[in-house]
Amino acid sequence: MQYTLKRVIDTHPEWIEGLKKKCYAVNGCCMTIHKDLGPFLNEYMYQDGLKILFNEQQIPYQKEYCFSINYHGQRIEHKHYVDFLIQNEIILECKAVENLAAEHRQQLWNYMRLTGKPIGILYNFGPINAQSEHYYLDKEGTMYMF
Repeated sequence: MQYTLKRVIDTHPEWIEGLKKKCYAVNGCCMTIHKDLGPFLNEYMYQDGLKILFNEQQIPYQKEYCFSINYHGQRIEHKHYVDFLIQNEIILECKAVENLAAEHRQQLWNYMRLTGKPIGILYNFGPINAQSEHYYLDKEGTMYMF
């Protein structure tokens, strides 16, 4: 699926503060894990560290949130797993790669669309300077970067 990508600041600047506030604690946990463990580890190590921090900070989450989809009125047997579903509205997809790429974004965007979860964070723990991207999918199907 092709997404229309816009920047929130250009079209809905009034949304910025609320979206950033929803992601603040998750971003803090991701930055702490990257600072404490360092770069170049397997993404599962970062995920395990995030579970510890989310529990310590009492942030509600589901690790490996599982979902499946319907096609022509029938359930497709294959299940998909999202790294984390946080507060039942934020999908956190963790990577440990040299650089984020289009396929990582597409994976996150598809997860957001298929689950109906409006906020997505793509976090790359791999490089020395961690990378993160934040997205919001509105009800009309427009993807916003913030």
